[in-house]
Amino acid sequence: MTRDDAQAAISARFPGAELSGTSVLTVSVSPDAWVDLARFMKDTVGCRFFSFLTAVDWKEQGLEVVARVDDLDTHTQLVLKTKLGAGVSACPSLVPVYRGANWMERECFDMFGIQLEGHPDLRRIILEDSWQGYPLLKSYAVDTPYPPFR
Repeated sequence: MTRDDAQAAISARFPGAELSGTSVLTVSVSPDAWVDLARFMKDTVGCRFFSFLTAVDWKEQGLEVVARVDDLDTHTQLVLKTKLGAGVSACPSLVPVYRGANWMERECFDMFGIQLEGHPDLRRIILEDSWQGYPLLKSYAVDTPYPPFR
């Protein structure tokens, strides 16, 4: 499916989605439609390659989860986004759709504190289990002493 076909299909299936971008199509949906969008991308659009998943802390606006999926046959590249909102740190997991999201979702949990609902093994992957806080949140105090790391 070409980029234009994908854009038309997404607009028809997710009427509330925000679509933008010129070379890489960016699709923004609510957290409720997050897994449905990913499944649609994989099954209908043909984006079977899961490239990455990360998060962004927009301070007052809250957290946003960002993922990229690709159709390697047609070179269609899609960025999927969902804004969690201020004070919200829960998002559905994409692992049931894309197994490759597993470790990247664990990293988002470890660094941002995002609770990925439905994840099969949500635990820290980079920091020690005893680590307190989430270092990539803007509210995390950089000068917080944490032996032996500081």
